[in-house]
Amino acid sequence: MEIDLNLIGIDKGKQYETIITTVNCENVQNAAPIGVLCSGKDTILCRIFKGGKTLDNIISQREFTVNITHDPELFTLSTIGNLSSEYFSNDNSLRGVDAYFKCEVIDIKEAVKQSDPIRKKGEANVIKSKVTDMVINKEVQALNRAFSCLIETLANFTRFDLVDEEKKQYYLTRFRECSRVVNKVGGKEEKQSMGEIKKELIKRGYEI
Repeated sequence: MEIDLNLIGIDKGKQYETIITTVNCENVQNAAPIGVLCSGKDTILCRIFKGGKTLDNIISQREFTVNITHDPELFTLSTIGNLSSEYFSNDNSLRGVDAYFKCEVIDIKEAVKQSDPIRKKGEANVIKSKVTDMVINKEVQALNRAFSCLIETLANFTRFDLVDEEKKQYYLTRFRECSRVVNKVGGKEEKQSMGEIKKELIKRGYEI
């Protein structure tokens, strides 16, 4: 198959929410939600903060898999760190995803973005990669507003312990609004996922 990210609805210059799967030197699999930017029909960029398994694995192995899915459970469990081995296929993709593609690292650079609310602004890397293989299982479906709210909430969730108190309160306000929208227009999967996030925030001591 010709490698062309347009075949799975990924256009140059746009960023997409995906789940990146990696392995470490002991072949232990890991999954994390990461935004990827399409820089060409067979190249992508992703910016990843230091301190997590994903970046460590990419640096050591120089390869990873990008999974395209709209499954709320996969996004939620990979964000809160509860995605078990049964979700992974032998080729390190995730089972049941709409599509996935394999990437080899071309370049890794330090990245500083002054607009980040995260305290350790310089501790991130931009990974440029080439797509080497692609598997399309089914046509990608459009996202509704509830799923977008879930993605926003999950992105904020990963930053709760990294920002100051004012930003935490903002994220909590956004969580409440996103919960309202999900309860109004979302399906049971999105509602269940928001409930899991709420339980995790309460467990960490935040008042919802």
